This record gives sequence, structure tokens and C-alpha cells, in this order.
Amino acid sequence: MAMHFDLVDLRLMVHVADANSMTRGAELSFISLPAASTRIKNLEESMGVKLLYRTSQGVTLTLPGQAFVQHARTVLGQIEHLRGDMQEYARGIKGHVRVFANTTALGEFLPPVLRAYLRKHPDVDIDLRERLSNDIIRAVGEGQTDIGIVAGQVRTESLVAMPYRSDRLVLVVYADHALARRKSVAFGDTLDYDYIGLHESSAIHAFLRQHSDLLHRPIKQRIQVGNFEAACRMIEAGVGIGILPESAARRHARSMDIRIISISDEWSNREMQIVVRNLESLPSFARELVELLVEDGASGDDGLGEADGDGEQVPTSN
Repeated sequence: MAMHFDLVDLRLMVHVADANSMTRGAELSFISLPAASTRIKNLEESMGVKLLYRTSQGVTLTLPGQAFVQHARTVLGQIEHLRGDMQEYARGIKGHVRVFANTTALGEFLPPVLRAYLRKHPDVDIDLRERLSNDIIRAVGEGQTDIGIVAGQVRTESLVAMPYRSDRLVLVVYADHALARRKSVAFGDTLDYDYIGLHESSAIHAFLRQHSDLLHRPIKQRIQVGNFEAACRMIEAGVGIGILPESAARRHARSMDIRIISISDEWSNREMQIVVRNLESLPSFARELVELLVEDGASGDDGLGEADGDGEQVPTSN
């Protein structure tokens, strides 16, 4: 069987698969829609199989299409590996690292690490995206991202997993709230109150939504905000309560009149991990980022203190 395809074909199929759209896949590949359709039609004819199901709602991969995209990701990853190794010898070649992380890692721990890394690697770009931990595991396994940072009970058997940091979620309330003097509270007992939440696309919003659905009770979200500081300011103003990473809550409690209360549910205490598909197959500049993250996790202060009987936090000593 004669098969004819090139790197443009590989990238096009990956983009179409990621977007579930021929139009968007063509845009991401910087080619016209007719050219993209012709390329995929030629691929299908040369291999004798259908790669896509086409409907009015978009496109989905057939089983051969899924296999093709999986191999395409591997080939493109190897090319990126080649580019990374050649970086030492050729100037002007830019590297690209894809990182998927949960809300806490993205907002609390990654900024200083990435700042240090990018200063050392001015010719490397980072594509950083926020995702749920289970989605990150799947993305790393399928080659959609190079590095993932996940939290909680997730299955990582097929991946290389390295410990990172601790991620404890806590309840944050205003000073005279009914729960303010509680030392600990169950998540279900908080659902009678109005919530200040992060935007719906955030991983932490989806995580809490999953647990409220298990209780068959909705979260009464009064306001959505874009970051942890805005959430704490709204909580301080008495608009509602919120669940945030303890590191963020502690930092803002230094300047705001808010109370931090432990959540008794087991899922509130989560260990974070760095996951990759195959460490040796990563480009050298991506491996350096993994090494920097591992060092950060080993030496970093998670900033986790204990709550006293009045629901106020007692800082840990360094």
C-alpha cells in the first residue's frame, strides 16, 4: 500500500482532532479549508481508510483516524526533540513546551518557576493551559501536552510521575460569618451559603462542581471572579464564601479580614505530581523545565499552616 503524507498532513490531522473541526484545524495549520479537505481526502485515499466522520456538528475521528493522530503526535514530538537537541548548534531555532496544570499549580506555584526558566531560555516559548487533573493525565498520555501537573487521586501507571507539592483546599469566609468560628467544616455544610467562585472554565470550579454533584446539591454561586485575590476581596466584603488553595488564602489573609477554615472532606488534601509520557523522549529544553519543577517541589515551602479553634490560621514557622 503506497502511503503519501508529510509533516503538514500530520499537523493538520492533530489540529483537526484537537478542535473537532475541519475549519478550525485548517486555521491552526495556516492553510485554506479547501486545501485542508483535499489533503485529508488524499490521505484517506492513499491509505484506503476513512480518518474522519463528517457531520453538521463537526468532525470526529474514526478508529483509524485515532491511530493516525496518536502516531502523528509521536512523530511531531520526536521532531521537537530533534529541534531541542540541535538548539546548542543552531541559532534562531525556537523551542516550544506545552504545560497543562491544575488551578493551584498555575496560580500559586508555577509563576516564579517559569520566570526563572524563561530568563535562562529566552528562545523557548511555553504554552500553559489550565485543565482538570484527569484531563491532564489523558492529554499527557495522548501526547497533547509535554508536561502535566496534577493533584489528587489520579491513575498515572502509564506515565512517569514525580512528586511536586501539597495542595490543600480550605473554606474562606468573612469575619462575622456563621461559620467563622468553626475549626473544620464538611463541604456539604457549606452549600447552604452563597459562594464566590472562579470562572466556569477554571479547573477548580469544575472540581468543586463534581463534588457538589455527588451530593446532589448545587453550589449557589453569587459572583464569578477571575483570580484568588478578587475572590478574597469579595469574601471580605461579605458577598459570599469560597473554597481556595490554602497558600492563596493565607497570603491574602495577611492583608484582609477573612477567616480560613479546614474542610473535613478527604479530597481537600491533595498531593500534586509532575507527569510526563516519557522523560527521555522530551526535548532537552523540556527536560530542563521538568528538572526545575522537581527542584522547586523538593525545596519549596507549601505554606500550609493549621487552623485554630476560632477558624483563624496559625502560620507555620520556617
